[in-house]
Amino acid sequence: MATPPGARGTARRAPTHPHPAKAGHPTVLTGATVVLPTGPVENGRLTIEGPRITGSTPRNAQVIHAPGHYVIPGFIDIHNHGGGGASFTSGSVDDILKGIHTHRLHGTTTLVASTVTGDMDTLTHRAGLLSELAEQDDIAGVHFEGPFISPCRKGAHSEALLRDPHPAEVRKLIDAARGRAKMLTLATELPGGLDSVRLLADHGVIAAIGHTDATYEQTVEAIDAGATVATHLFNAMPPLGHRSPGPIAALLEDERITVELINDGTHLHPAALRLAFHHAGAGRVAFITDAMDAAGFGDGRYWLGPLEVEVADGVARLVEDGTIAGSTLTLDRAFKRAVTVDGLRVEDAVTALSANPARLLGMADTIGSLEPGKYADLLILDSAYELKGVMRRGEWVVPPQLG
Repeated sequence: MATPPGARGTARRAPTHPHPAKAGHPTVLTGATVVLPTGPVENGRLTIEGPRITGSTPRNAQVIHAPGHYVIPGFIDIHNHGGGGASFTSGSVDDILKGIHTHRLHGTTTLVASTVTGDMDTLTHRAGLLSELAEQDDIAGVHFEGPFISPCRKGAHSEALLRDPHPAEVRKLIDAARGRAKMLTLATELPGGLDSVRLLADHGVIAAIGHTDATYEQTVEAIDAGATVATHLFNAMPPLGHRSPGPIAALLEDERITVELINDGTHLHPAALRLAFHHAGAGRVAFITDAMDAAGFGDGRYWLGPLEVEVADGVARLVEDGTIAGSTLTLDRAFKRAVTVDGLRVEDAVTALSANPARLLGMADTIGSLEPGKYADLLILDSAYELKGVMRRGEWVVPPQLG
């Protein structure tokens, strides 16, 4: 784990059950605008008992009145490499828990830990470690970004460690994750790419097209083979062309694809984000952070796999050539930007940050929306869309601040 100058120290285990207010007591939230799957409900009411949302009000419930606020589902990040000065790619268990807690403080109640390109031994070892955290419900699973990506579109990945997606090696990573592999990003035009997509689909792992130099036709072929996600659309792929449309057009026009978007103002111009929403619709967009160690921590020097990164003014770039290297984004900032800068409706931003990722992960029956029987993963926002409370599994990570 790398830390900025002046911030050296020993990482301590982050609390997995932070200071709940009246732990174990039923809670009723009233007076806020509650964003449900059917739309926002003004002066809504939401009841939590234990770790779940209930349909009735139990006795002795703690009532929290929150007029002028929003209550929305907790954010779900399917592409995240770290935060709080801690790396999911190279950090210890304590480091990883610190990164998870950092993102929970910013509203991400469910997170998939992403790796970056490394040698196979390193990646399989990391998959085993992360799978243990998934078994404990600290993370929702593992996303492998690389090493099966195009050297032409490698971004902040070590070219020396890239390789073609041989199905046997893809299977090795899946097996190492012990049933906790959720997604693998690959350049499907590489030798073995289509067979690897089919293998991933057969094993219930999301095949994500990314860091790709594919043509339009090659991308269509990969979608037909079973790919269902576009990794950080527009980034690390050929630009949209009017004679050679490339992967972007294929990914936007196919209803089987959900497109990831990094809404930090650096990776995407607002017009590009609106273009994606116009063509894909709110039901096919998932906001992600693609965060690295510096998210929620600060500027300085870090490592992303074997590559050194300089973070200045919140923008992460490789020291060697200035390539953008992930982000320092947290999803509360992505949400606020979506509704204040990009002009999205609150309910559409909620869909992109909660419902769609839950569906992709196969977890929509327990998370992603505020409905009876689902986990009480929820956020309280004020009228300026600032985070004022975070609840996960019925416990306050950030107690309500309504004054």
